[in-house]
Amino acid sequence: LSQATTAPPKKKPDPVTSETVVIWGLRLWQVVGIFAIFVLAVIITLCCIFKCRIPRTRKEIEARYAQRQAAKNYADKLDTVPPLNELTEIPG
Repeated sequence: LSQATTAPPKKKPDPVTSETVVIWGLRLWQVVGIFAIFVLAVIITLCCIFKCRIPRTRKEIEARYAQRQAAKNYADKLDTVPPLNELTEIPG
């Protein structure tokens, strides 16, 4: 059988709320906010570095393809132009 004790009942832990201090004196909502800002900054930085923009319409995709082809044709023609010193005569 169980023995009766005079010890007070065990206290239940406080429920976790947004005002609960988690680490370094910061409340839970502050830690979540700092983490969210950090994740957002990483995503924005990666998108700026790696240009991971997705064209929204077929028209944009075709326009970008035409732009790349025009740039390639221009670069190819630019390679065939002789150097400037061969095109102009220097007097003297």
